[in-house]
Amino acid sequence: MARIALIGDFNPEVIAHQAIPPALQLAATHAGQSVTWGWIGTDTITDAPGQLAAFDAVWCVPASPYRSMAGALAAIRFARESGRPFLGTCGGFQHALIEFARDVAGIAAADHAETNAGGNDLVVTPLACSLVEQRGEIVFTPGSQLHRVFSGQPAREGYHCSYGVNPAYRARLEAAGLRFTGFDAAGDTRAFELPGRPFFAGTLFQPERSALRGLRHPLIEAFLTAARV
Repeated sequence: MARIALIGDFNPEVIAHQAIPPALQLAATHAGQSVTWGWIGTDTITDAPGQLAAFDAVWCVPASPYRSMAGALAAIRFARESGRPFLGTCGGFQHALIEFARDVAGIAAADHAETNAGGNDLVVTPLACSLVEQRGEIVFTPGSQLHRVFSGQPAREGYHCSYGVNPAYRARLEAAGLRFTGFDAAGDTRAFELPGRPFFAGTLFQPERSALRGLRHPLIEAFLTAARV
């Protein structure tokens, strides 16, 4: 049994939120295992270690800005520091970058342009071109965990976002240990991972959407496998 904490503010009208439960179930059925999940609103997180201790893995889900950035960041930090498998998609990708920047890379004022456009250290900024309801090909760095997850092949994925990593901060994040390993055709960052962990990855794309077409997704299967180890 794998128990997954879904960090985000559930909204039945959000496509990603519709897709996540069937995506987990498809992966679990294929693996012959059981999975349960619990939606945890960001504004309810006041004691992340206590509230998330019973879960085997943490998925920070799309649909930001969240009701509480502090709650989302606390959950991500708990996953990172406790070694639990972590997946951040879309908004989860963006906020995992901010958590890492603040708590590991020493960028204490790291922030998100969507919620604090006047911030001094905007690690997450508007994309040159919006990716709302767009699809595109991503290639993965050879030797990376994501490269293995996708069997060395490019992936064509869907998005619903307008913000991504600020390239000006990439070197500082990499120097602190984060590894950017997924890129679009123009070389823009679309995924990262944290080496040395059973699973810690973020994607700007939304792999969960594959479930709405009845398809399993290798990234979600890898996340679930890590959750039950």
